[in-house]
Amino acid sequence: MKKKALFIFNPHAGKGQIKTRLLDVVDTLTKDGYDVTVHPTQSRGDAVTVVSENEGLYDLCVCSGGDGTLDEVVTGMMQCEVRVPIGYIPTGSTNDFANSLKLPKKAALAVETAVRGRAFLCDIGRFNEDVFVYIAAFGLFTDVSYETKQEVKNVLGHMAYILEGMKRLSSIKSYHMTVTADGRQMEGDYLYGMVTNSHSVGGFQNITGKNVELNDGLFEVTLIKRPRNAVELNQIMAALIGANFDTELMSSFKAADIIFETQEAIPWTLDGEFGGEHRRVKVHNEHHAIQFLVP
Repeated sequence: MKKKALFIFNPHAGKGQIKTRLLDVVDTLTKDGYDVTVHPTQSRGDAVTVVSENEGLYDLCVCSGGDGTLDEVVTGMMQCEVRVPIGYIPTGSTNDFANSLKLPKKAALAVETAVRGRAFLCDIGRFNEDVFVYIAAFGLFTDVSYETKQEVKNVLGHMAYILEGMKRLSSIKSYHMTVTADGRQMEGDYLYGMVTNSHSVGGFQNITGKNVELNDGLFEVTLIKRPRNAVELNQIMAALIGANFDTELMSSFKAADIIFETQEAIPWTLDGEFGGEHRRVKVHNEHHAIQFLVP
């Protein structure tokens, strides 16, 4: 019986360059013995539905787009009992997770890897009832990625996030929060926090900490306290640039299970998309949950 592949792509991701590679993807899959079904995403959440409703019908799922498209495909796959390997052709603005997987930047090589790469078992994050691939974050700048217009992302790439975020410095807000990580509890006023499984965020390398492994069953957690003045804010920025996360104003650690509790509902972002507002968030590491095809 012939193998079947589902190819999902976001026609609007990045500069729409995947449109020029469609035949290459289909041709590569066909030559590798697959019958191919092609599905361009129609709206937000479409990829989740397509993947979950076609459980068991395909031997491989290949997707192309940015981190948001990949998040939807993985979310759909996590709803399936039978999970097939995922090949990823990154065509977004920043492609943080693709860089962590060391996926090729050249389109032809990326297509080849997405079809014929080796399987890599990767950890995935549970966020209450939701799923994230590489980052769940709250606070300063976290709404920038999903509020920045697609046209701006296409032109400026990850610089769009920085430029948009700079507009917010005059209205820094912090949240009083209790954080419980693998049984260890801490409390404070935090202006930013992130739970990550990635080597980069927003195009910045090494901002997630040291010794990052994507399949060790642990997340990297970074919490930044509210600065009391401009000097402390500059200290935080310097620490981020220098990847020095163990300071009086910042803390960084690894954990598999983290609970965030606040008095008010606060907005979160999951893989660059709006993740809702929550007063209590439970994050759990799903160890070796998804197979990605990598070089």
